Amino acid sequence: MLKHPLPRLDKDDELRNLLLPYCRFKTGTIWYDKTAGHKIGCGDATDHKLLDKIFKEKKSTLAIHDPPYNFIAFQKSDVIHFIEWSKKWIKITYDYLEKNSSIYIWLGADQKNNFQPLASFIEMMSTTKFKSKSFITMRNQRGFGTSQNWMSIRQELLFYVKGKPKFNVEAEYTEIPKVLKGYYKKVNGIVTENIERSKSENIRAGNVWIDIQQVFYRMEENVNGCFAQKPLKAIERIIIASSEENEIVCDFFAHSGTTLLASEKLNRKCFTIDIDPVFCEISRRRLELFRKTGKTGWQNSNPFYNEIIKDKKLKNYLKKKYQIEYR
Repeated sequence: MLKHPLPRLDKDDELRNLLLPYCRFKTGTIWYDKTAGHKIGCGDATDHKLLDKIFKEKKSTLAIHDPPYNFIAFQKSDVIHFIEWSKKWIKITYDYLEKNSSIYIWLGADQKNNFQPLASFIEMMSTTKFKSKSFITMRNQRGFGTSQNWMSIRQELLFYVKGKPKFNVEAEYTEIPKVLKGYYKKVNGIVTENIERSKSENIRAGNVWIDIQQVFYRMEENVNGCFAQKPLKAIERIIIASSEENEIVCDFFAHSGTTLLASEKLNRKCFTIDIDPVFCEISRRRLELFRKTGKTGWQNSNPFYNEIIKDKKLKNYLKKKYQIEYR
């Protein structure tokens, strides 16, 4: 049972507005972290002027984006609007990436609506300068149950490149040991099987990730109030595979600040933005929490606990609408 939960912020504008006075961000704000060189900007992913101020003349080696596809009803007009908007931030991302760089995009596929927006997004990407590399599936341990269809237990991750970027194959190895023999072939006249030939005793993740737990409330890294939070382990795998220390990783949809935190842990600089001042604030507070305590999230609390406990209006709102009591 959560001691101090916070409801989904993306579904409650009134709650967000009550939290805004406690945010150090507003549209156009750019925070520069003097310790590690990270930057957090508040604004839209298509705002070239804001991104110019953040990047200046620097460029990123890696982009990791998790656009808010879950906010769309996936009707035809909504998908068209989403794709037209996506064209803009994809083009901008290309401009801020090094000539040899990588981009990973988390994107959903609604089984009930022709697998949108994933289907249209992939078609759109084929018209860009990016080249496709892989379609990764991350398996959720807990899915959306149904009695009339296959349970949905996956999250889609698209991997594209610009030029010929580096790829650290060591990042692909999991903690899962190889236990099955097979795939026999002759090497120098001797019949060997796959375990003998392998460079590692563990299996590689490949493009189906089964070793990463989706984030839920019992995990330390959980950030209450943030929906569809991506696991730190997944982002860390991407960063290790497609960047080097001290390079810039960009994320145009900061949300819970996972890319920022992963970059901090792995000695990369993160340039990230979010259109919502509340999520910008959460991202900064998550970084500050990690530096102060070593914790990666708020398992039994939330980023605004200290403010909520002193704010009668916020406490009354949470009690009246969600039956959540802060004492």
